[in-house]
Amino acid sequence: MAAPIPLCDTKGMPRATWLAARAHGPDGSIPFTLGGSDISVIYGINPWKTPLELWMEKTGRITPDDTTNLYQKEMGHLMEPIVAHWYAELTGNELIEDTMMYQHAKYPFALGDLDYRFRQKGTGQIGVFDSKTTTYHKAADWSDSACPPYYELQMRWYLAIMDLELAELGCLWGMNPQNDMAIRPVNRDIPTEDDMFERATAFIDCCRTDTPPVMDDVLPEVAMAGLQRIYLQSQAGLPTIEFGASHEKALRRIAQLQMENSQHDAAVRKNEKEVTALSVQIAALMEDHEHGELILPSEKIIADYKTRITRRPDSDKLKKDYSAVYQDVLKESCSRKLKASIKPL
Repeated sequence: MAAPIPLCDTKGMPRATWLAARAHGPDGSIPFTLGGSDISVIYGINPWKTPLELWMEKTGRITPDDTTNLYQKEMGHLMEPIVAHWYAELTGNELIEDTMMYQHAKYPFALGDLDYRFRQKGTGQIGVFDSKTTTYHKAADWSDSACPPYYELQMRWYLAIMDLELAELGCLWGMNPQNDMAIRPVNRDIPTEDDMFERATAFIDCCRTDTPPVMDDVLPEVAMAGLQRIYLQSQAGLPTIEFGASHEKALRRIAQLQMENSQHDAAVRKNEKEVTALSVQIAALMEDHEHGELILPSEKIIADYKTRITRRPDSDKLKKDYSAVYQDVLKESCSRKLKASIKPL
């Protein structure tokens, strides 16, 4: 264990300069770097990015997309000092703003930008603090002393770089910090830390050797979302991919499951037609009434026939009468879905 290496003070640094320093160090001498938000990506548990996307960013194949959720990101940034204020208020710990960029003493690729360090009330122990915000519908991720694992790994990364034993996260999601804020400690764990740097070193080796990382540990829905972000636009006219025999099992199973889904959908459509036919006589009896019932000796059957009103723009009228507005608000969406089928030769 050794003290971190201070690289530069990032306070007031233009964002472009900070991004360049974060990517290669302030003097540009580090070929590949990893920060606190990257480690959960390598573990395959980051909900917003996959190891393949991170590798493509680090090797210059794609540029990180900073255009999504701009307001959400700005709000999170603006809320950092507010979360920090309430953390200090609720814990009594002293917060120390830290705007330095640090480097791990042993692993030069490992960089860390902290929000704050803290001095613990009573003990004087120094730790790392990080501010987070979320929404009410995601507050359950912090319930019952829980901490999202991607944030926990981020704090373990900072503990390793700073050679400290304790970190704390503060996450706010409402207007009443006593009820709407979680404070979660993260204690240093050397076996986890060793595994973390083993994986990080392997990822850096992938960057150095220009070898894409495997995504075996990534949640399937996260992996597919990442692949769509990378390869969203298919290219007509490219040659057909020839699969190897090792892919037969997966392709055959995909085709089978999609056929079963198609048959299920057909059964649903058939049932809906029968429901419509049988409903005619019932709806005619109910006229303007919303509820009806049939009382039997041991049960009753209830029928509901309520009006539901929805309001949505008339796209045809908008396009005809306000064509300029229509074109201005028209949003293009792209998606790709893998489909497999079995055809006899």
